[in-house]
Amino acid sequence: MVLFILGLLAAVGELCQIDFPTVRWFFNTSRDVTMLGLHLDVSFFRFEVGKFHFLWFGWLSSALLMASGFWLVLRSFRDGPPNPVTLRRIKRFKEIKRGYYSYLILLGLLLLAALDQVVVGNEALAVRYKGQWSFPAFSPKVIKGADFGIGGALADAPVDYRMLKKRLKDEKQVSKGRVILPLIPFAPTNDTLGPRSMEMVLREGKYSESGSRSPYYGLAAKYHDVDEGKFHMRYTLRNGVFSGAVDGRDKNGELVYTAKYVNGELVNGSYNGEGKVEDFLAMESSELRALKYHPAPPIFEEKNWLGTTSQGSDVVAYLYGGLQVNFKAAIIYLPIVFFIGIVLGMLMGYLGGLFDLVMDRLIEVFSNMPFLFVVIIFSSMVPDRYKGLPVILTIFILFGWMGITSLMRTAAYRDKERDYIAAARVLGAGTSRIIFRHLLPNTVSIIVTLIPFTMSTLISSLTALDYLGFGLPPEYATWGRLLNDGLSNLSAPWLVSSTFFVLVGLLILITFIGEAVREAFDPKKHSYYR
Repeated sequence: MVLFILGLLAAVGELCQIDFPTVRWFFNTSRDVTMLGLHLDVSFFRFEVGKFHFLWFGWLSSALLMASGFWLVLRSFRDGPPNPVTLRRIKRFKEIKRGYYSYLILLGLLLLAALDQVVVGNEALAVRYKGQWSFPAFSPKVIKGADFGIGGALADAPVDYRMLKKRLKDEKQVSKGRVILPLIPFAPTNDTLGPRSMEMVLREGKYSESGSRSPYYGLAAKYHDVDEGKFHMRYTLRNGVFSGAVDGRDKNGELVYTAKYVNGELVNGSYNGEGKVEDFLAMESSELRALKYHPAPPIFEEKNWLGTTSQGSDVVAYLYGGLQVNFKAAIIYLPIVFFIGIVLGMLMGYLGGLFDLVMDRLIEVFSNMPFLFVVIIFSSMVPDRYKGLPVILTIFILFGWMGITSLMRTAAYRDKERDYIAAARVLGAGTSRIIFRHLLPNTVSIIVTLIPFTMSTLISSLTALDYLGFGLPPEYATWGRLLNDGLSNLSAPWLVSSTFFVLVGLLILITFIGEAVREAFDPKKHSYYR
């Protein structure tokens, strides 16, 4: 039922132009990746009729989801009560607390990732302006600043909803409306933040960061507007006192003042702006704030709970985007690679002969190739305009089915000579019925045990490929690229540490689930993990 609802929401969202969380990905990917959509310019003789876009990947994905969900619902009514053996296995899995709790946590992370722009994003969930409500995060249309009364150069630009929220909270705008932002009001990618800043305190003639007793070393600034990041004066501090270059800018951002301090004393300065230098220095501005260029450390008052990357992205939002990419990759990759592996493995084991010999030699050839190097070569051959998650997963699928195929081949060889298979042949059952109705159900323990470890391998491979720079394009938030960013900026330990903990944590959860499933589905009811 869940699959059917997801497919239906994707189709309805495309028809009604509504961006539902998660399911919008199928059609958005079909738009972004050229080969996943049919884009034609339709003309009649010399007359231009218009542009025709058929997003076949989005519609195919929606149809498959609805068909799969509908078939599973029908099968649940037809099959009757659950198998007692399956119920005992599920009960045994629940008794293994480490694996069961890991499963619940992983399921919770999946549901959190499925909320998509409701949790993380730079578009407002809802905006009330002049008595009318709009929902930008759920609309595929780009809303311009003029729609919310923003004039000047920003009138035709996409709305910055963080700035709009501040603007509508001003005293003169409070009656016009409100802005409701996601829990993390930053997008995982394509949302470069300005330099961050944090409050400073003056103790015994020396400045230090708020919450720290140590004198401050680094840059500090006074702002015309903190939220917009417009500097008034920017200072260099050493041991908590002014020491070094100073520059000042007017409200238009023009550099009008330069000076130099030595041990807190002004040595020289020059001013080329309008009016007197005294008036410029006395201009109303914020208190002195510690200035943090990217990668910036965690600053709670800026809502950057884990800091920012070297590209100016919020780390929490980026990690969330990486989690979504991993789950999307697993949801697409696992069914396809298991379908290919199960079908080929069963046919090889049951039919044997020339088919088994040819496929076995093919698997040997592919297995002897270094997987990661081959994927890097294939990935580097794909033009950047075609790169995306579907393309990278296609490359992974080309090499990911062989391990499953070998195990299923062994299982089919083992069981095809048993009495229940011979009885099925005597009763006139065909090859497909014997394989999928008799052999396959007896290999469930192998399949369910492989799923967690295959998912773990997929995540590790994606991370390694992105770390090396041959994975997904920058439009995707990936943990491998963030890990590379952290190792390139060792002075920003929050990048490596946060990536390490989420990556290792996710892999540990999947490993615990795999161990529990292996023990629960073990036909001998024996495991070293008990």
